[in-house]
Amino acid sequence: MSQISKAERSPSLRPDAPGKPADRSSQADQAYVQLKQLILDGTLPAGAQMLELEAAARLNMSRTPVREAMVRLRQEGIVEIRPRHGMRVLPISADDMRDIYEIMTALEGAAAEAVAQRGLSNRQISALQAPVRDMDKALEQEDLQAWAAADERFHLTLVELSGNQRLIQMVAQLWDQAHRARLLTLRLRPTPTDSNREHEAMVQAIIDGKPQEARAIHEEHRRRAGKMLVELLERLGLTQI
Repeated sequence: MSQISKAERSPSLRPDAPGKPADRSSQADQAYVQLKQLILDGTLPAGAQMLELEAAARLNMSRTPVREAMVRLRQEGIVEIRPRHGMRVLPISADDMRDIYEIMTALEGAAAEAVAQRGLSNRQISALQAPVRDMDKALEQEDLQAWAAADERFHLTLVELSGNQRLIQMVAQLWDQAHRARLLTLRLRPTPTDSNREHEAMVQAIIDGKPQEARAIHEEHRRRAGKMLVELLERLGLTQI
């Protein structure tokens, strides 16, 4: 799973042992998860600044784990750290999104091919089919937020099934960077019925053991989605988000 989900599964803190290294690590994980969520859900938009002291007070923890969390976010390209100013959320441009989707297309396409080549157990197939069903249900209920969550779950599950840990980590970070643009434009895009059909075709190619077909479907799916998103950002004049 992505780094966020790993951190979320961390054991809860023990307040009676604040000095242990394990506690500091767990606090840093929690600070990382919470700060990242504030950025991904738009609470801290592009350009927003937050001092270490301010973040520590907001998260009700000391500055040391907050500082470690900010360093992790900087390493992922989500924020920059400025002396005496804490962290600043970095904006994403339409050109950034074009680059991000180009990389995601290649990486996720490779994952789709690898998964189809290797084959899946019935349990793994069910795990891949579940978010596709959830996407169909979300569209029936006209719940775009639920659709977007299921869409993200589908793509991350597909990548995880490749078993390539480096690829999983890279794609998770790219998804984090793309999340803000997807959230911002979610209700401005056409109803994603075509996307659902492409997901179904992709899963079928994987079940049928057709690696090249699975990759081709996925790459075309990603190219189309990326092109639509970038064109929408440019049409709205959103040079940075």
